[in-house]
Amino acid sequence: MFLSLLSAVHLGCIHAGWLCSSDCEASELLKRFQRGMAMVMRMMSGSSYSARPFARLCAVVDARAQFSTAAVSSVTTTTVSKSVTLPVGHGNVVAHGDPTFLESVDIYFDKAAAIAATTPDILAQIKACNNILKVQFPLKCANGTVELIEAYRAQHSHHRLPVKGGIRMAPNVDADETMALAALMTFKCAVVDVPFGGAKGGIKIDPTKYSANEKEAIIRRYTSELVRKNFIGPSIDVPAPDYGTGPQEMAWIKDTFEHLQPNDINGSACVTGKPLEEGGIDGRQEATGLGVYFCLREFLNDEALVAKLGLTTGIKGKTFIVQGFGNVGRHTIDVKFAQGILELPCDVLIPAALETQIHSGNAGNIKAKIVAEAANGPVTPLAETMLEDNDVVILPDLLLNAGGVTVSYFEWLKNLNHIHFGRMSRRMEERGKTALIDALENQFGNGHRFSDEVRSQVVKGNTEVDFVWSGLEETMLLSWENVKRTSQGRNCNYRTAAYLIAIERIATCYRVSGIFP
Repeated sequence: MFLSLLSAVHLGCIHAGWLCSSDCEASELLKRFQRGMAMVMRMMSGSSYSARPFARLCAVVDARAQFSTAAVSSVTTTTVSKSVTLPVGHGNVVAHGDPTFLESVDIYFDKAAAIAATTPDILAQIKACNNILKVQFPLKCANGTVELIEAYRAQHSHHRLPVKGGIRMAPNVDADETMALAALMTFKCAVVDVPFGGAKGGIKIDPTKYSANEKEAIIRRYTSELVRKNFIGPSIDVPAPDYGTGPQEMAWIKDTFEHLQPNDINGSACVTGKPLEEGGIDGRQEATGLGVYFCLREFLNDEALVAKLGLTTGIKGKTFIVQGFGNVGRHTIDVKFAQGILELPCDVLIPAALETQIHSGNAGNIKAKIVAEAANGPVTPLAETMLEDNDVVILPDLLLNAGGVTVSYFEWLKNLNHIHFGRMSRRMEERGKTALIDALENQFGNGHRFSDEVRSQVVKGNTEVDFVWSGLEETMLLSWENVKRTSQGRNCNYRTAAYLIAIERIATCYRVSGIFP
């Protein structure tokens, strides 16, 4: 369970505390977020479907699908006896009348593309998914049967190399979801200025139904398929953990790659999110949650922004709900309750589970003043419009969720340099600071000396985790200021601002590099 921050948690009235909908043990992604929130604690000593908001949404999306790479079609859906025409190029709908996850990403992109300072041809290139690999392979199960495993790897953009993105294991994995997540990775990396293209992978299984040996066999075979197709490598495509995977799976990927590519001296950089013993980096586990915290802290410390919401500055005294829904929680509490927890009164709602958790069916019941998207794509476009109609501020996933890939970048650099951060500098820093303290005592101390506790704090040299957290904070703060400035300057919400920054940075890359051949 997520830890209480400042006081006990109450269901109806959550006073200065955190409330989660369930345990997160089945999802390594949620466990990493939990560790980040726990670390933060230490640092701090519905509505029926209506046509009106959908019509407003359609108005801001280019109905001509000027930049769409999807099949051109116009689809009409009928909900609550009202007919609503979806934008051209966004054909399928899911429950509650919302677009699918991939279509939602396209809608958000189109909204920003309509005001981006670039040309339609470059926008089309940015939007398109460059490669999608589907593989199927047999698994000999422990009971002697043979099962066919289906898996994917999408490489959305090669404007920067390598491409980067996690690998998830879940029973609902498919090509569209994988491409949507890969696109988000492209834009996420661009927003925080991490020099990767976007990618994502998925294995279509329920990991809870397989033994450790079976999962190892699946991961190793999947990795071998990626190697054969040239879809993995330190300079090509670098996976990471995602929903249903963690450091152990990354260690299997690294080991398999190094066996198949024994002459690659940088082989350990083929994957990030590894255990420390296998070339991982200190601070990676809590990186995603810590990135969310840094951005939330900056928003809540901005007097002008919080005043519009009727709030005071700072985190202290605010109420939070963190929604995460892992396997243990799924079988422990009423599912109805888990969904209803999103609708409880609070200042800040943090959806930290999977995509499309807030949709047109429950957006009208959200009572939070701020929705901070810790998960990928937790709010659908229609839900976003409904929330904004109710004056709810949304801090977008492109920014808040980028802590993980930022620290993965640091791990990749560590692996390429074959040395951990701080090894060459820590003792030198400590000697220099010690000399400074001694000089101050001798020159100005008048016989007095710093206490041992103060001296140890001042002279301490930076360890790897110090470098990681400092670099992550710098990245998130600079990126937040850029998103805020763009939002104010271009008169758009924070999500559109984040997409604009990403689109224009990628467009500049394409424009400068040109077209080969």
